[in-house]
Amino acid sequence: MSRIRQNVRGARCATAGIATTATLLAGLFSPAAGAADAADRPTRALALDNAARVLADRAASLGLTSAQDASVKDVIVDQDGAQHVRYDRTYRQLPVLGGDFVLHLTPDGTYRSADRATGAAISLPSTTPKVSAPKAADGAVNALRAAEPGEALKQVTAKPQLVVDALHGAPRLAWRTNVAALDSLGNPVARAVLSDARTGARIDAWDTTETVGGEGASLYSGTVPLETTLSGSTYQLKDPTRGNTYTGDAADKMDVCGGGVCSSRVPLTLFTDDDNQWGTGTTADRSTVALDAQYGSDVTWDYFKDVHGRNGIANDGRGSFNRVHYGNNYSNAFWNDDCFCMTYGDGDGTYFGPMVGLDVAAHEMSHGVTSRTARLIYTGESGGLNEATSDIFGTLVEFYAANAQDVGDYLIGEKVVRPRLGQDALRYMDKPSKDGGSADYWSPSTANLSVHYSSGIANHFAYLLAEGSGTKTVNGVTYNSPTYNGSTVTGIGRAKLGAIWYRALTVYMTSSTNYAGARTATLNAARDLYGTGSAEYNTVAAAWSAVNVN
Repeated sequence: MSRIRQNVRGARCATAGIATTATLLAGLFSPAAGAADAADRPTRALALDNAARVLADRAASLGLTSAQDASVKDVIVDQDGAQHVRYDRTYRQLPVLGGDFVLHLTPDGTYRSADRATGAAISLPSTTPKVSAPKAADGAVNALRAAEPGEALKQVTAKPQLVVDALHGAPRLAWRTNVAALDSLGNPVARAVLSDARTGARIDAWDTTETVGGEGASLYSGTVPLETTLSGSTYQLKDPTRGNTYTGDAADKMDVCGGGVCSSRVPLTLFTDDDNQWGTGTTADRSTVALDAQYGSDVTWDYFKDVHGRNGIANDGRGSFNRVHYGNNYSNAFWNDDCFCMTYGDGDGTYFGPMVGLDVAAHEMSHGVTSRTARLIYTGESGGLNEATSDIFGTLVEFYAANAQDVGDYLIGEKVVRPRLGQDALRYMDKPSKDGGSADYWSPSTANLSVHYSSGIANHFAYLLAEGSGTKTVNGVTYNSPTYNGSTVTGIGRAKLGAIWYRALTVYMTSSTNYAGARTATLNAARDLYGTGSAEYNTVAAAWSAVNVN
């Protein structure tokens, strides 16, 4: 998570994968009368059996051939028994970028519909590249150097992988090369470069990280409760109630990474304490910011579990971990899918303080949720939606926390920004252009923007959907949200925004979803939750039109 690239150069890291209560959910997921009792609902195993049968019956219409394999990535069974099974695809054992799809089945297991990242037929004359792997690596290194003008890059490494690109027009054989280096300040920089395996021509490139018991005195959130682990006579900053999520000290060091592989990771020292009273509320105690990071992880875990029924980032009960005090004056935070962890710098002390604000932590963990569901590719409009998803859930987590020291608002990263930056937040959801670069409305050039700028369109939609247009004050902050078409939008509240966006992300979006697709996905989600023609459904449509997504 970052303020936009030019303000936070460290927003990239060398390794990242592209890789409510039950009662509330029961009320939400009941689009049809007579929802099945829990005991009668299909199990995950039955949903997989049903999906396998549908795949066999409908392979041709789904574009599947004997040269392709599909592997299950996620299964969702609604309260009414409807089933949604998400797949990745390979072609002759090569990963297919844009090959992912979701099958939607009725409660009795019959086919209802499918969402595919691409509808193009995948068939190649050959899977033997004409451009060698070393040549693809050289081209990717040149692309990274071009993206970092004036930098004397060090420790440059590149790792090409042969793939099928189905995201950019007709499917073709391509090299996806993860290239990484250290800049002159020692910060990691990394890109994924996609090039044609026949001609060597560059197809696309994108950054490869998605960037921004006891108790203790945190830096930003006041005194907060913690669940810790007692080991002998020492307490560890490890939460056994939330998948053993823990926080460690990176000791101001950085990873040595490249080509998607880290040859050396920062050895972490798990934070411990003798009396289970953590932090002092100041940075003089290194455990203070660790407390902020752990607290942010705890609240985000609780939000996704209590509100959406999700048991951890990957929905498997497994915790992640936090790395704090990363690097020297490192002014960013990032989620890394490779280590399944969040990393936080201490800021430069001039423009940014330690990057462990509550909404920043929630933003980063939400990148992990996206990586385990829709896996929105981090470039073009899908990349903007990826970033916006983290901003939206980061905001909703902040409101959910109801912390008096960090009240909920529609400002992103307001706690970590120092006054000298000239603004009081990293991003603004009510009018994104207030940050100096984000887009308020969709245009044909949206896909060409940085993902931290194109995210503004979905952020603006989310604000309008929750709060509506015009001037209003929420928790002491005054907002004034305009609309592209001059319309007046009446919001439906944050709870319904969260329910609609989460269902759209986990059930309907795919890796290539763009803004038009996001409109369809959220309308489908609103239909499922509240019914076609409901006030919620109509407001989703109106809010998208208000940001020029029609």
